Amino acid sequence: MDPRVTFRLFVAIGLAVALIGALWALADGSASAGPGGHARADPDPKAAGIAMPEAATSLPSVQLHATPAANPCAQAAVQQALASGGDDTVVAAFGGGAAFRAAVAAGNAPCIDLSDPARDWVVVNKARPLNPLTFAPTSFGDPALSVDGAGSLRSDASRALDQLSGAADAAGVGAIALASGYRSYDTQVQTYSGQVATYGQAQGDALSARPGHSEHQTGLAADVVSCAGGCGDIDSFGSTPAGSWVAENGWQYGFIVRYVAGQTPVTGYDPEPWHLRYVGVPLATAYHDGGYVTLEQFFGLAAAPAYLG
Repeated sequence: MDPRVTFRLFVAIGLAVALIGALWALADGSASAGPGGHARADPDPKAAGIAMPEAATSLPSVQLHATPAANPCAQAAVQQALASGGDDTVVAAFGGGAAFRAAVAAGNAPCIDLSDPARDWVVVNKARPLNPLTFAPTSFGDPALSVDGAGSLRSDASRALDQLSGAADAAGVGAIALASGYRSYDTQVQTYSGQVATYGQAQGDALSARPGHSEHQTGLAADVVSCAGGCGDIDSFGSTPAGSWVAENGWQYGFIVRYVAGQTPVTGYDPEPWHLRYVGVPLATAYHDGGYVTLEQFFGLAAAPAYLG
């Protein structure tokens, strides 16, 4: 642009700004003081011929629209799966383990009861007792490999443990045997009382569940041992090759390690690398893929470090 044109443009803008400033000053002076310097009320800007900026007098209205979340429980496929009783089928109807978990954790699956002891997804802890307290599974199975007095598991969990044991043996870490499975309410009374008598109330609560609060009563919990070159005990399981293998691969057979190190403030229990909990392959896969370490975290539940009463 020609420098002379630019100069003239700046001069014109400057004069315009000065004129506007003078007009505002006059308006302000006339509004703030009358004859003799006495204060007087500010005039109406419109009466003074001063136009307010459009942005200051007109704002666009805001319309908010809420979209309700879809309820998977209203879907025919979910209702049919729930009626059929197949837990894996129910999870599949939700769209898989991750979708099932997300719906439950968000409180958007009212048809899923995490307190139902007959379901794979039941959560039993110190704040969530079994209902009823004396619940017992309706079907049992004996794993192919177990130590004396190990007991049984729920039939589907027993079959899954056989698959897990065979896979571990094929991987070269040795077969895995059941050391303790289903425990009735009455059996848990004896187990818990024995721990408290030996270690005291506080430590007993950290080592064993009170009657009616034990996963073993569901038939879905398995305390296991390594049987590479002879079966060991549960206390040594975590340090064996089988213990490491199970921690990394158990999910492929529907099992998670329920009580892991560092999570006592959530679960209320000391680490138990030998305590496997069957949740079914779809949920165990979502648990593994999501990097979860407790069922409480997985389902968005509150921590349960202590009993409520």
